[in-house]
Amino acid sequence: MINKTHKVSVVRQCKILELSRSSIYYHPVPLKKEALDIMSLIDEIHLRYPFYGSRWIRDELGDNGFYLSRGQVSRS
Repeated sequence: MINKTHKVSVVRQCKILELSRSSIYYHPVPLKKEALDIMSLIDEIHLRYPFYGSRWIRDELGDNGFYLSRGQVSRS
């Protein structure tokens, strides 16, 4: 799509395609294994207890050795 070596500037190519330039330079960072484990565990807890809120899920994670704040649980 965007060719950085083309004679048309990257700025112009982005304008033509209606893309932001920052999306061209962004390289996604893979998640760490621990973060994936925590997200998986949150999913398991939520499937088992769909009525649990972030506080109860946080407490369940604490019982399994993962100590997170309620905000971290909400964002995961």
